[in-house]
Amino acid sequence: MFLDKDFLLNTPTAKKLYHEASAECPIIDYHCHISPREIYEDLRYDSITQVWLGGDHYKWRLMRSAGVPEKYITGKETSDHDKFLKWAEVLGKAIGNPLYHWSHLELRRFFGYEGILNKDTAEEVWNLCNEKLHSEGYSVRGLIARSNVETICTTDDPIDNLEWHEKLAADPSFKTAVLPAWRPDKAMNLEKATWIDYIRQLEAVSGVKIDSFAALKEALKVRMAFFHEHNCRLSDHGLNYVMYAPADEGEIERIFADRMAGKLPTLHEEDAFKHAFMLFMAGEYKRLGWVMQLHYGCRRDNNGPMFRKMGPDTGFDCVDNGASSTDTAAFLGALAEGDILPKTILYSLNTNDNAAIDTILGCFQRDEAVGYIQHGSAWWFDDHFDGMVDQLKSLAARGYLAGFVGMLTDSRSFLSYPRHEYFRRILCRVIGEWVEEGMFPDDMETLKEIVRGISHDNAKAYFGFAEK
Repeated sequence: MFLDKDFLLNTPTAKKLYHEASAECPIIDYHCHISPREIYEDLRYDSITQVWLGGDHYKWRLMRSAGVPEKYITGKETSDHDKFLKWAEVLGKAIGNPLYHWSHLELRRFFGYEGILNKDTAEEVWNLCNEKLHSEGYSVRGLIARSNVETICTTDDPIDNLEWHEKLAADPSFKTAVLPAWRPDKAMNLEKATWIDYIRQLEAVSGVKIDSFAALKEALKVRMAFFHEHNCRLSDHGLNYVMYAPADEGEIERIFADRMAGKLPTLHEEDAFKHAFMLFMAGEYKRLGWVMQLHYGCRRDNNGPMFRKMGPDTGFDCVDNGASSTDTAAFLGALAEGDILPKTILYSLNTNDNAAIDTILGCFQRDEAVGYIQHGSAWWFDDHFDGMVDQLKSLAARGYLAGFVGMLTDSRSFLSYPRHEYFRRILCRVIGEWVEEGMFPDDMETLKEIVRGISHDNAKAYFGFAEK
């Protein structure tokens, strides 16, 4: 039956593992894009459209593919009600798309709606959800508490003052730990037209005059110390690919000086600068004990007219195939050579990179942590059923699945936590099939330990987050 209590759990072993070992584990959402300010201010939404469709480019892409006019997707002149009706009409026929599963899980877990959302039920669902959103326990903090979220890591720029993290940390009434995560892409991406302006902002907030690459590194160290004081324990980098382009210090300083003078870098200069930047960052992460996350394999902002109209993160990105396993391995090798390799999580948006990632991991593991180098959870365009299964099976076949740190939402919505449930059900399904097929013993004690680890315990041990 669709979305019954055993949804996706196709064997007795899978059902037992999910219900007895995984379902009740708290959520550690170690990478997302939600606003700490909205958590502190305990935002309330006027309508389901605001919390469900606002900022969610997953849904926007699906609506565009179904031929929905943009005014019903991001148009400011269109009412929340009319946008929701269009979304319901599209979702009703979105067979095979993970949004169909996620959306119905969210309706059940947050709003208690057991039916199916489509054009015929849209008004019923609209009224039910909006009534609930105006009731007790449906503010942002209520939604988080309802989801049993233990830790949230937001995504934060080095120039952020972390005001809202400070206020949340000092608020004893809210039990979930909300921690910053360091995202220094703007400091690295010197090819961007906004880079010089950003460097001036970093200069002002750090108190370091940035007139050289050496000074840029000092400014970043100042900000990392500030983030560390606020319990930041991991970074995240959005890369087109992991670059390996060694250059001497003089060359990097020349590239920096040329860019500050207004000259755009060549592709080779860009790669050399970013390689030097990432070497420095990794060394600081190792010193501080932070985890380094590398997200790559995405080609962004492909539709030029729409990007100019709407900006980034609005649904115009795609999978890229430019990542080189040679360069990824060489970069990690350079870190190992200098003894500056931090705990690292590798994510590629291209499923064809799974085998490469899982064999690269095995080259650089250390006994300082289980799964010192991790293959990150299936991400963005891959966090659907087949993508998750492929990632789990590849990691298991070529690495150590039992040490995996598990799922994250990578989301901008406070209704996205059922993605953890979706992942956990798929995890238990995969393991259950192996047991039922005689590929692993029916040793329930060991199996439950593995499942609890991937659902929660491994991430808790790996990241070493401060508890609220």
